Amino acid sequence: MSTLTINLERLKADLLSLFEIGYDKDSKGVTRLGFTEKDNLARKWLCERFEHEGFWAEIDPAGNVVGRRDKARPKQVVATGSHIDTVISGGMFDGTLGVLAGLEVLRVLRDNDITPSTPLEVYAFAEEEGRFGGMMGVQALIGELTPDWLMTAKDVNGIMLKDEMASCGLDPIGALEARVDPGYFKSYIELHIEQGPVLDTLKKPIGVVESISGVYKWIVRLIGKSNHAGTAPMNMRSDAFMGLANFANEIPRIIAEEGSDKSRLTVGKVDLKPGHAHTVPGEVEFTLVGRDVDGEVMRSLADSCRKVLSAIARKHNLMFEFEQMSWLEPQPMSNDIISLIAEQTNTLGYPYEHMPSGAGHDAQHMAKVTDAGMIFVPSINGISHAPDEWTHWQDIEKGANVLLNSLLKLAR
Repeated sequence: MSTLTINLERLKADLLSLFEIGYDKDSKGVTRLGFTEKDNLARKWLCERFEHEGFWAEIDPAGNVVGRRDKARPKQVVATGSHIDTVISGGMFDGTLGVLAGLEVLRVLRDNDITPSTPLEVYAFAEEEGRFGGMMGVQALIGELTPDWLMTAKDVNGIMLKDEMASCGLDPIGALEARVDPGYFKSYIELHIEQGPVLDTLKKPIGVVESISGVYKWIVRLIGKSNHAGTAPMNMRSDAFMGLANFANEIPRIIAEEGSDKSRLTVGKVDLKPGHAHTVPGEVEFTLVGRDVDGEVMRSLADSCRKVLSAIARKHNLMFEFEQMSWLEPQPMSNDIISLIAEQTNTLGYPYEHMPSGAGHDAQHMAKVTDAGMIFVPSINGISHAPDEWTHWQDIEKGANVLLNSLLKLAR
């Protein structure tokens, strides 16, 4: 059993087929934002793939796709999966690899007439990319959602979660019913692309994840006064953009003084108002995302960002305000699962690297209710969340083989 291997051609066909849903020929990327039409089509496609293989699948009240071999619900499962929603113009493998590799594991066990004593269950968690803050699907599963959040959550463009869920035929408050008894999960393993350059640089096909970085997301506003770009003297302006530029220049210092080599601060989306070439911008709204693998370091980064933004606002005669969209604490992986993944990787003869994850994943929430772990495969040049995201098929195969044998060991 320890030398079972997946069928790469089947997995490849699934990955290429799902990539077509939301693919844009101009950007060469795929866009399936959480609870949009394309995301809903992908959920239905996935259910059909499970059913085509003779398996059972459903979409739960939170929009998660759940698949397993038989319809009858077992007392306990070994779970695997990831997500199938994407960022704007994302790549082929982010999230989808973990879900479709889980489907392939079910096929391999069926083809080899193996029925584990603990059944396997595959999840495509809804809204992992954080369009509305957090990771809604997996948080629903472990009981972290509240009615207030479900009815008030919105994306950076002000679109309400409740409206988008309704457009997909889902009742927002009904998402609370997706909660599963934590004892239902014996363990959880997630296969994912690294989304960073470490494995590609080291030329190692497998990463054994030891911990997942925490992440917080703010929407920040610096509010000044719009004015004529030709008549307003430079020293008499309340220029919101100058405040943002000043803050961006301070980010390396904030990390050097308050952070670590694992710290990240990113301004990812900027909206200048009124946005005219000949008008001094009176307001800027931007996202700020902070990350680290240590919760205290995250809090130090956040405190420093607040102080620096306040000081910059005073310097440029601006008003500063921010809204915290989400805060996810760092999460260590299970030592038992870490050891198991390393053992199976050794058995298969693949080189590997113990490493942290700088990106957030569904596994960090599953780790709150069960033993959880993650397997990484390389991202070429460290690129992800972009059309040129790529992982060699040979590494896809290796990662899926490690997942297969690790899950089988847990389920026996």
